[in-house]
Amino acid sequence: MSADQWHDGTRCVHAGLPEPAPGDPFLPGPVFAAPYHLDPWQGPAASPNGYGRPDNPTRRLLEAAIGELEGGDCRVFASGQAAITGLLLALLRPGDRVLLPADGYFPVRAFATATLEGIGVSVGFVPTAGPYPSFDGVRLLMLETPANPGLDVADVAALAAAAHAAGTLVVVDNTTATPLGQRPLDLGADLVVASGTKALTGHSDLLLGYVAARSAELLETLTAWRTTTGAVTGAFDAWLAHRSLATLDLRLARQSANAAAVAELLAGRADVTGLRWPGRPEDPAYPVASAQMRRMPGVLSFDLGDAARVSRFVEASRLVAAATSFGGLHTTADRRAQWGDDTAPGFVRLSCGVEDTADLVADIAAALDAAGPAGPLS
Repeated sequence: MSADQWHDGTRCVHAGLPEPAPGDPFLPGPVFAAPYHLDPWQGPAASPNGYGRPDNPTRRLLEAAIGELEGGDCRVFASGQAAITGLLLALLRPGDRVLLPADGYFPVRAFATATLEGIGVSVGFVPTAGPYPSFDGVRLLMLETPANPGLDVADVAALAAAAHAAGTLVVVDNTTATPLGQRPLDLGADLVVASGTKALTGHSDLLLGYVAARSAELLETLTAWRTTTGAVTGAFDAWLAHRSLATLDLRLARQSANAAAVAELLAGRADVTGLRWPGRPEDPAYPVASAQMRRMPGVLSFDLGDAARVSRFVEASRLVAAATSFGGLHTTADRRAQWGDDTAPGFVRLSCGVEDTADLVADIAAALDAAGPAGPLS
């Protein structure tokens, strides 16, 4: 069996590793360097390493690993937001029009209105589930699917075909799904962007972003942008991320199983409304998600009625921590309205960790019972 026929667990364990050599570690340790020795005659032309901002062997190994999983060439950035904003600024010019998710990661919308519009880029916002306008005159379409935090799903293949017919570039934010959940480049996207801070690395201990593409021209533009702006990740974070990739398949399997069980629990409770998880056949995103995605995320959302009940629920739980971000080893609940998302006061994004399923379901049920009904005096 060739490497491109390996299954997910094998691909994750071996992604980006150098050829084995006696006495060498499986994954070389991080290389900490700002300058490197240069050849006295050829200078930087003699080696791939000249200066630490554009060149780092630890970072290149991580890029090779993520690229293998996404099915394209990869460049990593200091954070997911650095990757997204860098991509938008590198590819858009005054007079261009961009369409962004109306229900996606809210700092991207804030950046678009504060910065892109300020430099003459026309910005439009479209719900992930549509309807989508004509793509005529649109330079770039960005999709986030499943969307964060509402978990709607976009049909990447259909939208990419329509956008390309109008000459529009298509970018897919793959943060929630990860490359094991879906490969947007295979579905027709021109670029993938994601926060590796979340499920990809999954240990809640680093910030990371990346862009992947199959177009050498697009990748060259983004590489030049990263080099010029210095939006690079450090060697130790790159090494931590590469180490963490090895368990991605295992982590996602447990997180997805936990999300399925928690969704079943919540669906049966009259005191929980607005349940969303694209893996449920009853979910409006299920028809597209089940056809497009290879596995479902460990993230779901629901409404507990008001902010006070959310607080009581988290306080009563022994396994659910109040925290933002998602995709980590520990189950977390995030009341998104407190960060500026346009969500109801009782809206919760729950990120399932890797706890034993039975323990997590029992804990959430008990915490909901202890939280009582919505209302500050209950």
